[in-house]
Amino acid sequence: MFNIVEKRRWYFLFSAVLITLSIAAMVASYVQYGQVLRIGIDFTGGSIFVLPFEETVTEDQIREVLTDRGLEGAIVQALGAPEENRWQVRTREGPAEEVGDLLDALEAEAGTIDRGELTFDSIQPAVGAEVARAAGLAVLVASGAIVIFMWFAFRRVPKAGRYGMVTVAGLGHNLVIAFGFYALMGMVAGWEVDALFLTGILTVIGFSVEDKIVVFDRIRENIPKYPTESYETMVNRSILEILHRSLATQLSAIFVLVAIILFGGVTLRPFMSVILVGMLTETYSALLIAVPLLVMWDRYSRRKEARARPA
Repeated sequence: MFNIVEKRRWYFLFSAVLITLSIAAMVASYVQYGQVLRIGIDFTGGSIFVLPFEETVTEDQIREVLTDRGLEGAIVQALGAPEENRWQVRTREGPAEEVGDLLDALEAEAGTIDRGELTFDSIQPAVGAEVARAAGLAVLVASGAIVIFMWFAFRRVPKAGRYGMVTVAGLGHNLVIAFGFYALMGMVAGWEVDALFLTGILTVIGFSVEDKIVVFDRIRENIPKYPTESYETMVNRSILEILHRSLATQLSAIFVLVAIILFGGVTLRPFMSVILVGMLTETYSALLIAVPLLVMWDRYSRRKEARARPA
């Protein structure tokens, strides 16, 4: 039987490299922008335009006009059916004359805007701050719910608390890498944190439990089935038994995510990329980080108990 768990030092080393690079990316982002992750207008405040064009206009045309005026981080989304030619643009807030100049530039370089149907609104920074607090609370609540669920689901397994703690460690591992990736893309491609990013992070949190529950459940089933095997051998057996199913499930989802990233448009790309990174790290951490951590914890406990026994 191929022993996956015995090579755990290499897995830990690879994860340490990824986490170090992720932290370095966040530090570099902080040095460059004063923010660990570049914060978008959903949280800092900004302007929202709904632009009804009288002829067909592409996202690239609108984005080119915005970029020329220093609005690289603007969010551009199509509204309604394609033939309606209605676009929503979210940018940082600017003075009234800048808004007028922007509309004139869009008409000159993209297409005529129906000024009678044009709508404009602004998001105040205070509203953005409240959204950020609510999002942070949602992440904390989701993380707490995961810990409680894991404790309840594995309460009949010996030393069930370990499974919950290892799940939290895997969750932290995945989030740090996801944040590091987004910080890097913020510097390279101008990606900013918005509501879709938070949705992606909550999805990553959900992914961080999915495969671990599958592996841990197989370990729970195998503990009474193989009472004479060492814990490490039994755990390795459990990984091999679910490896094919786990990889097949994750790969089917990964192929879809890659297709959306390549062909789904610029607006969806950051959101789907965060989910893709989360899914890759979750699959890796569930099989090659969380389970080896259980084995190391078990070894440490046994050695500690052996030293505590009287000679």
